[in-house]
Amino acid sequence: MTQDLTLDEIRVRLSPGIAANAAFDGWSDAARDMAADAAGIDTDVAALAFEDGALDMIDAWFAEIDRAMLAAVPPERIATMKIRERITALIEARLQATAADRESLRRAVAILALPQNLARAARLGWRTVDTIWRAAGDVATDYNHYTKRTILLGVYASTVTVFLDDDSEGFADTRAFLARRIAGIMAFEKAKAGFLKRTEHGFSLSRFVGRLRYPAA
Repeated sequence: MTQDLTLDEIRVRLSPGIAANAAFDGWSDAARDMAADAAGIDTDVAALAFEDGALDMIDAWFAEIDRAMLAAVPPERIATMKIRERITALIEARLQATAADRESLRRAVAILALPQNLARAARLGWRTVDTIWRAAGDVATDYNHYTKRTILLGVYASTVTVFLDDDSEGFADTRAFLARRIAGIMAFEKAKAGFLKRTEHGFSLSRFVGRLRYPAA
């Protein structure tokens, strides 16, 4: 029964409905209340579940999109793919999960781009790319953990920009753009690995830079 739901469960229950309404009413109290009415949840309780307004609604929807992405590309399918295919499939699945609500996504992106919301936007973006890399099997804990996610965040953000205005059949233009960006990442990772392999015996980049800054007298 709806009165027995926790606030977390209410956020999960309402976020798809709010997203559907947001295309017409924005990420507003009206969109939230309509979703609550449709789900039989008290609007005051719904307001408590999304205490931070639009940001909480967008946060909850993005979390649901991440779950939909993982469901669309399960571990048994991931296991049959190369790393490039894994990342591509996961991003495409996430975009597909938002395809029916592209206008809502456009409005969400606009809200997150406001200066006062950039920190929250960064956390949400990082959560998504971390979810993608973990689902793809990444277990790095060194600086690679951060560089991979930072690079992928840029790729994903630019791909969303293309996706929002893509009128091609089956979002072919977005898929092509993503493929090119992923290829660029793989080329960079290959070049980086080669550089590290060549320099791991005897050469210290930090020592070399130190000599440039503090040359011997």
